[in-house]
Amino acid sequence: KVYLTLNTLPRNDEIDRLSPFIKAVAHLGIDAFIITDLGTLSLVKENAPDVDIHISVQTGIVNYRSALFYYNLGAKRIVLARELTLCEISEIRAKTPPDLEIEAFVHGAICMSVSGRCLISNYLTGRDANRGDCAQPCRWKYHLVEEKRPGEYMEIYEENGGAYVLNANDMCLINHIPALAKAGITSLKIEGRAKTDYYVAVITNAYRNAVDGYLTEGEGYQTPDWIMNEVDKVSHRAYTKGFYFGPPENPQTYDNGGYIRNYELIAVAEDYSDGILTVIQKNKFYPGTYDVLEPGNAPFAITAEQLYDETMNPIEAAPHPTMKVKFLSPPVKKGAYLRIKKT
Repeated sequence: KVYLTLNTLPRNDEIDRLSPFIKAVAHLGIDAFIITDLGTLSLVKENAPDVDIHISVQTGIVNYRSALFYYNLGAKRIVLARELTLCEISEIRAKTPPDLEIEAFVHGAICMSVSGRCLISNYLTGRDANRGDCAQPCRWKYHLVEEKRPGEYMEIYEENGGAYVLNANDMCLINHIPALAKAGITSLKIEGRAKTDYYVAVITNAYRNAVDGYLTEGEGYQTPDWIMNEVDKVSHRAYTKGFYFGPPENPQTYDNGGYIRNYELIAVAEDYSDGILTVIQKNKFYPGTYDVLEPGNAPFAITAEQLYDETMNPIEAAPHPTMKVKFLSPPVKKGAYLRIKKT
C-alpha cells in the first residue's frame, strides 16, 4: 500500500493550493493520507472522500479521548505519540472502536521533542521541522558561552571532546513483538526518513520475520538470534526501548553524535545464470566471503574465490561504482544485497 505524508502545517498562502494537489494524488490511487493539521483533514474529506485518513504522530495523541475525536472525524488509523507506555496504549485500545487502527513507532531515530513538536531547527537555521525540513540541531555538538566573555567557548565534558546534550538514542523493539501485539497495536512503524534502501531492506526484513514468527508460534515466541543481530548491521545509534516500559534507562548519548556502522553494502545481485552471479558494485570490494540478504529469509554466506569483469576477465577487486562484477556462486535472487563486515 501507498500512504502519502501530508503532515506539514500549511499556512494561509498554501492551504488554497492543497485542494488540486489532493485531487491529483488521490486520482493516482494512493491508499491513505497521513495528516496532522485539521484544516488539511477537512480538505481531504472534501476532495478525496474515498481515501483513508491516518492521523500523524505529530498530532500528539496520548489518550483515548483524542483517539475517539479523530475517529469521529473519519480517521481510519492513528499513529500514537512515541512517549506512551504499553499500558497506556492498551487502555487506548480498550476504549476505542476495534475498527480504529493503532500504529506505533518501534524502530529508528527519536525526536528529542514531544511528538516532533520542535522549533530549534527553525530558530537556528530557518528550516522548519514541522514542514519536513528539520536540520537536526539536536545532533550537534554544543559548548557553553558566558555572556560577559563573548567568543570564549567552554567545553561541556562528558567524555573526551565535549558533549551532545540533546542527542537521543535510536528506538529498537525487535525483541518485544509479543508485548506490542498484546497491547493491541495494529501496525508497527519504522522510522525511515533519509535512510538508504539497504537500511530499509534490512530492518523491514527483520521485523517482518519477527512478526511472522510470533504469528506462527504465539505467546511463547522467542526472537531468533539472527533477527536480533540484523538490527546491528545497519547504520544506527545506540538503542533504547523508549518509553514503552517506563522512563528510558538509556535515552541519549552524550559523547558522540555519530552513527555505529559495522557493516557495508558492497553490491546488489542483478542476474544468476549457469552458476555465475552478476552483481552491481555499490562499494569497493575484493574476493572473499559476503553476507547475502534476500527478502523474507535469514542472511546466508557465499564466497567468491575470484572476481571477473563483464567479459569474464579476472580482476583483483571491484573499485568502480555501478560496475558489473561476476563470480562463481550458489543461487542468489535478483535484487539481493551483498554486504561485508568492516575491518
